[in-house]
Amino acid sequence: MTIMGQIRIDEEKLKKLHNMNEYMDEKYGKVGTPRREALHEEAMRWYYGELLKDRRQALKMTQQQLAERVGQERSYIARIEEGESDVRLSGLLSIAEALGLTLSFSPTTELVTAVSYDM
Repeated sequence: MTIMGQIRIDEEKLKKLHNMNEYMDEKYGKVGTPRREALHEEAMRWYYGELLKDRRQALKMTQQQLAERVGQERSYIARIEEGESDVRLSGLLSIAEALGLTLSFSPTTELVTAVSYDM
């Protein structure tokens, strides 16, 4: 057992720890497998739903008000904000405009095919 400052580290326990990539590989499969890709898609739906919800709330706008601005039902906005619905590009553009947001697309120098979860 080594001591770093006031923290004691058990070397045997440390050897058994996995990094995040190993954990994700074990629990959801390797990057590129259907299960891992499904998890990634779900995470992205949740993430962008949270961004839209945070912006709507910052504008003191209700889901109903946003829905009316984009010509949709309130339940549509709720599903997107909860990450339960995959939004079409046209819908995303309408919502972004109603929230005073702009979307931009720019080329990358290389195609990204995997996401690293190292901490």
